[in-house]
Amino acid sequence: MPPPDDRLKALFAADLPPARDPVFQAAVFERLARRAFLLDMAGLSAISLVGAALLWVLWPVLAPTLAAVGQGLAPAALALGLVAVLITFSDGRILNPRT
Repeated sequence: MPPPDDRLKALFAADLPPARDPVFQAAVFERLARRAFLLDMAGLSAISLVGAALLWVLWPVLAPTLAAVGQGLAPAALALGLVAVLITFSDGRILNPRT
């Protein structure tokens, strides 16, 4: 007759969780991440194509309007662009000096 510890181990062995396989888990997570990436890329591609087609259709109407408005807003756009570059290069220290 086996000792009580061996009998208990044999009894509880059926309830133990399966051994972990890190290589298998990594492969499964990689496949899930790849599927999510491909779905994201498909959605972004579809949205980009729709936007490009819409811009292509509307460009004859938008071009004269943008040319007329752009001449008046060029100095303001340049100033805003310089401010954006300054904030970006300062890592936000201008808006939050404590960091």
